Amino acid sequence: MQTAKIKNKGQGRLFKNEELETLTKTLPIVIYSIYIPIIIAMLYYGIAYRQLSIGRCLLLFAGGILTWTLFEYFIHRYLFHFVAESPRAQKLVYTLHGIHHEYPRDRERLFMPPIPSLVVATIFFTAFKLIFGWGVFAFFPGFLVGYLVYGSMHYAIHAFAPPRFMKALWRNHHLHHYKYHDKGFGVSSILWDVVFGTMPKKEEA
Repeated sequence: MQTAKIKNKGQGRLFKNEELETLTKTLPIVIYSIYIPIIIAMLYYGIAYRQLSIGRCLLLFAGGILTWTLFEYFIHRYLFHFVAESPRAQKLVYTLHGIHHEYPRDRERLFMPPIPSLVVATIFFTAFKLIFGWGVFAFFPGFLVGYLVYGSMHYAIHAFAPPRFMKALWRNHHLHHYKYHDKGFGVSSILWDVVFGTMPKKEEA
């Protein structure tokens, strides 16, 4: 990904059309209002109507969260920071993530907007249904919780000062933005950065 000069104020623009541009933005409350009811409804349906045991639900739910953290790492490292050659591919990468690196404090682009988010969620749900059968109603809620934690952490890192016990996550992500674009791909967790050797150096951002 080719990163433009960082602007800590203002907001970038992706489309000339005002309606399309509006659809590229969202706030946390919008995403919470969509996914928290879905998470609760899926867990209820799985337990009440598909006879998923509490123990199996807990294991699948935890597996969904862990799977999200791995997905978060790989999509950030290999898709969002893909080094594109063609102008069309460069535009796609910029739309997906480059605009965030150019305007990291833009609070309206720290979560994926609702429409593309729901499209991607439907694709993942369908894939997980093929793998887990009815267990998807416990696994996918865990995956979604992982996404909400990631999005919330990402929003907090760019919008607020860090609480003392989470300074390491704040530092790692700021180092990723301002110094090491090829390191620090985990946002909600440093687990996979440690596993794959992409932790930023231990220094202040």
